[in-house]
Amino acid sequence: MNIEKNYIINENFMYMTGYHDRFGKLCSLVRENNRMFIVDQSPLEILSDSIRSIGFSLKGAIESAKWHLGNIPMCPFIVNPIYKICVFPTKSANNPETIWFNPDHIKRTKGNVNHTIITFSNGFDLKVPCRLSSFNTKLQNAEQLIKLILGKTPSH
Repeated sequence: MNIEKNYIINENFMYMTGYHDRFGKLCSLVRENNRMFIVDQSPLEILSDSIRSIGFSLKGAIESAKWHLGNIPMCPFIVNPIYKICVFPTKSANNPETIWFNPDHIKRTKGNVNHTIITFSNGFDLKVPCRLSSFNTKLQNAEQLIKLILGKTPSH
C-alpha cells in the first residue's frame, strides 16, 4: 500500500481512520473513490492541514459547527467550503480508532446487530462498530450542517 507524506482532503475523500505504523506512530488510512493509502499524519493533522490550506482553522471550523448545531457530541464540521466537504466522526475526535466520514459519498446505511453497514457512491461497503441509529444521527447532523452553512442539498 502506498504511503504518502501528507494529504489534503478533496472531493474524492470517502473516509479515514487512525492507523499505527510498525513503529507505533499514529498515521491515517485514507479511502478515496478509487484508491486506499496510508498517510504519515494522524487524522487530526490531516483535518487541520486541510482546513488551514484554505485559510481557516480546525478550532474555528468546530466552533462554527457548534454555533450552528448546538453543543452536540461528535459534532460534524466543514473541512472545505469551496468544495462543500463536511466530515463527521464515529467517536471522539481524539480517539485513534475514530472513523471520519464524508457524507457526500454515503449512499445507504443498514443495521447489522450493533454495527452499521455503509454503502458508498462507488459501491464499496464498510461495516463499522456503531449502532445504525447512532450512525444515522451523526449523518443527519452533518447533512443539516451542510444545508445551514453552505445551502447545499446532499447529493444522495
